[in-house]
Amino acid sequence: MDREKQSRQVMSGVSDAHDGMKALPRKKFKKPAADPFDLNELARGVESGSRLHLGKAITLLESTNQKHKKHGQELLNALLPKTGNSIRIGITGVPGAGKSTFIEAFGTMLTELGHRVAVLAIDPSSTRTGGSILGDKTRMEELARNPKAFIRPSPTAGTLGGVHKKTRETMLLCEAAGYDIILVETVGVGQSETLVRGMVDMFLLLVLTGAGDELQGMKKGILELADAMIVHKADRDNLPLAKKTVREYKQMLHFLQPATEGWTTRPSAVSSIEGTGMKEIWEMVQEFEQAVKESGYWDTRRQEQTRDWFHSMITDELLGRFYGDPERKQQVKDMEQRILNDQLTVSQAVTKLFK
Repeated sequence: MDREKQSRQVMSGVSDAHDGMKALPRKKFKKPAADPFDLNELARGVESGSRLHLGKAITLLESTNQKHKKHGQELLNALLPKTGNSIRIGITGVPGAGKSTFIEAFGTMLTELGHRVAVLAIDPSSTRTGGSILGDKTRMEELARNPKAFIRPSPTAGTLGGVHKKTRETMLLCEAAGYDIILVETVGVGQSETLVRGMVDMFLLLVLTGAGDELQGMKKGILELADAMIVHKADRDNLPLAKKTVREYKQMLHFLQPATEGWTTRPSAVSSIEGTGMKEIWEMVQEFEQAVKESGYWDTRRQEQTRDWFHSMITDELLGRFYGDPERKQQVKDMEQRILNDQLTVSQAVTKLFK
């Protein structure tokens, strides 16, 4: 089997390479025999903006193969100087709020303004089978065909917060590929959405009309994470109610702590079908970026996010090593049985395991 065919088999991104390769990063990589990933080629392709190579690079990072994981980190390290030059926007909302519809309309408008948009769409994984539908490219057909956009659906793979463990690193690769706006679509609303807030610059919450009833079932913690509240589907007969909902949110937001220093959370009515309110949202994003950068909190937040990421990775590594030891796995099974047989308390079992 030739290398080109092998590459096609392992690549799960979107094709469409761009012409014209940029200079190779300073560090050159030695390609191991029988490895379908050529790091030099990937680095050149990602830097040139090739969606084909970006998809391959993300696949390499997401691989559970130890050799691939090592190569993925080497590639990411070489591309780090090209990262950090985007605005990262998290988008969440109640079920049925139209997150994908909004992202397609918003993303299309941004590309028309000359921006390059990467969408990291997170699909929930089944707790029983571990499978995922990964249908976001189907729901965003127009944006998926746009040469200035890149859509990468990823399963949550059991990660809290509805975010794949590699989402942060995927964002860095997209930045290295020249995407200046990163949109992260999350599974839905829940307490664990704080993890999304911890990796983006601005957090948008999509809601529907009828704020009075909806707020009763929405957790206050989610509202306190939002930098903007988008009352979606504000069109046709629903427009008057949407405007009323915006007024209700304006009153309610006075009683909540702002999500970001130097910025007051605002509600706004938007229709993805009619395209109304989209430009206002983008103007709000730009105003947010300017205000937060002037306050000095932009860099502070990103540093805090990187530090939190570091500590969460330590936790992941500890868990991986603990459960990855075959002997330890058997000990855990033995302790489970003794607990179920009322021979040990849970605390006693844990203490024995860590002796």
